[in-house]
Amino acid sequence: MRASRLLSLLLLLQSRGRMTAPELAEELEVSVRTVYRDVEALSAAGVPVYADRGPTGGYQLLDGYRTRLNGLTAEEASSLFLAGLPGPAAELGLAEVAATAELKLLAALPPEPRSYASRMRERFLLDVPSWYRSADDVPHLSEVAEAVWDQRPLHMTYRRWGQQEVDRVIHPYGLVLKGGSWYLVAAPPGGGPRTYRVARILTLETLPGRFAWPEGFDLGEFWQGYAKEFRERMYTAEAVIRLAPDHGELLAYTMGSDVVGAALAAAGEPDPEGWLTLTVPIESLTHARWLLLRMGAAVEVLGPPELRELMCEAVAELGKMYGWAAAQGR
Repeated sequence: MRASRLLSLLLLLQSRGRMTAPELAEELEVSVRTVYRDVEALSAAGVPVYADRGPTGGYQLLDGYRTRLNGLTAEEASSLFLAGLPGPAAELGLAEVAATAELKLLAALPPEPRSYASRMRERFLLDVPSWYRSADDVPHLSEVAEAVWDQRPLHMTYRRWGQQEVDRVIHPYGLVLKGGSWYLVAAPPGGGPRTYRVARILTLETLPGRFAWPEGFDLGEFWQGYAKEFRERMYTAEAVIRLAPDHGELLAYTMGSDVVGAALAAAGEPDPEGWLTLTVPIESLTHARWLLLRMGAAVEVLGPPELRELMCEAVAELGKMYGWAAAQGR
C-alpha cells in the first residue's frame, strides 16, 4: 500500500511541479505528517526531491528528473488500452498519434504488463454509438479539436433545432462524446458556457488570437451539471399508467431505464391480476403517446385525461385501418 502511495506522490510531483505538503495530503488522502515521512522515504531511495521554505514553497523534483513507466502494474497498463477508443481518436485526427503512443507504451512496459495489456486490447472492444443509429457526420470536428487545444476563438454557422441557422463567435472550452455524438462546450465572448452539437456546425472559421481560459472552469463538472439540468428540463409532465406483468424491462427499454427504474421503485403492490400502477415523467403528450403506443396492449394510460384521449384516438385510427384491411381480405 505504501509503495503505491510513494509512486503516486512521485508522479504527482513529476506531472504538476511544485506542490505543498497540504496539497499532496489532500490528493493522496493522507495526513500532512504522512506526506513528510513519504518524502523522506523517496529522498532516501535516491529520488532527487527537495523542499522550498516559506509561504510559497513546497516540494518538487530536481529539474530534468523523470521516472520510468515500469512502475505501472499489469492492470494499470491494460486499462490504458481500454481508453484508446480508435474511432473517436480517428474522428479527432489523432488515429496515427494514438497508434504510435500505444506502440511506445507497449515497448516501454516490462514483459508481464506488456502481455497483459496486449491481451486486453485483443479481447475487449468499446463501441460507443448506441444500437439502431449511425454515428454523426462531423466534418468540422478536427478543426474544432485544434481550436479547443490551442484556445483559439471560432466563428461558425450553426443549425439550431427547428432548422434555424445562426451565426456565432465562440470560445471553445472542450469536447464531450455522448452516446456516439460529439458536443462542443463553448461560450460567447463575455458569456457563460453552452453546448453545441458538432454535427450541426455548417461552416467554421478559426479566428486569430487566443482567448483566456475561464478561471475555475471544469469540463467534467460542467457536463455533469448540464446533463442533470437537461433531464429536469426535458420532463415537463407526468403520466399515470398501468403496466402488464413482466413488462418492466420492455418499458425501461422504451422510456429509459433511469426513468422507469425510479417509477418501479416508487410503485405500490400489483393488483390481483399482476398489473402495476406507475407514475412516469414525460416530455410532452405527443411524445408520450408515441412511446407508449410501442408498448401495445401491455400499457393502459390512466391519466392525464388529455393523454388518454390521444391514445384512444390513435387506437381508433389503427382500428379503422386494420378493420378496413381485414374487410378487403388483406
